[in-house]
Amino acid sequence: MTVLVTGGAGYIGSHMVLALTDAGQDVVVLDNLTTGFAWAIAPQAKLIKGDIGDEALVEKIIKDHKVDAVIHFAGSIVVPDSVVDPLGYYLNNTVKSRALMAAVVKAGVKNFIFSSTAAVYGNPLTQPVFESEKPAPISPYGTSKLMTELMLQDSHLAYGLNYVALRYFNVAGADPKGRSGQSTPRATHLIKVACQTVLGQRASMDVYGTDYPTPDGTCLRDYIHVSDLISAHMDALAYLRRGGESGIFNCGYSQGYSVLEVIKAVEKAAGRAVNHKMVPRRAGDPAAIVAGATRAREILGWTPKHADLDFIVASALAWEQHLQRRNAA
Repeated sequence: MTVLVTGGAGYIGSHMVLALTDAGQDVVVLDNLTTGFAWAIAPQAKLIKGDIGDEALVEKIIKDHKVDAVIHFAGSIVVPDSVVDPLGYYLNNTVKSRALMAAVVKAGVKNFIFSSTAAVYGNPLTQPVFESEKPAPISPYGTSKLMTELMLQDSHLAYGLNYVALRYFNVAGADPKGRSGQSTPRATHLIKVACQTVLGQRASMDVYGTDYPTPDGTCLRDYIHVSDLISAHMDALAYLRRGGESGIFNCGYSQGYSVLEVIKAVEKAAGRAVNHKMVPRRAGDPAAIVAGATRAREILGWTPKHADLDFIVASALAWEQHLQRRNAA
């Protein structure tokens, strides 16, 4: 049995490939390498450079490699960019996901895991937010992911495509063994930006909005270590392979931290200040969102091991230092 990982050269996808190959599973990666890096893929996996919207290519990969499961990460992920370019996001995240699904259904693959997002909830009135909350995205990014969830639900009913959609909260950190991390130079992830700033790679960083209804006025988020997120995918894969019912699961720790609290954690890890300035809110940012994630624990058997902001930040900072040395070599 082989697992097809779309977007496997990216941040989260590369960690997925590492976990699968560590477990002795056969892996083929489909990635167009527009934001991913071939060097980030575990050497045991096979990389095919191509687009998930190419149905004929996807069908050929599935046939040639005897794929029995697809884990779908490929897509665009920056909320403010989606506000500026909504049609681009609907193309990458929705239209191409539809093409991928069509190829998967035609090829007879029954197990599909989708990289969804807490952005489908929008700005929920109560915290933590559970899967039963009615989706109300406030950005094209969130809407594009919700559309894909709906396509999966309909494809399950019509074609028997079994799926798990994992709604990520804020993913951060790096592989504890130092093999992969968030490597996009101009990524917008808060913890990466703060680490780059404290290392002098950025002169300063912006804190978007100080008037939110949160304890310190800055946005509150539930940060999950990438390795724990990947363990949820491994649990979901085993769950589907043993005949588990399709469904949607939150992935988070049920603990929120503000932007300023994250900056303080980075300062603690680095031993020096993070130069930052307060600027107005960005479009599409909810005030606070914290996961209600008991369902993943109870049904998938997920047991996170790194629910600690200091550990998340330390691993992210170590990866940025690694990249700094790599780029200087």
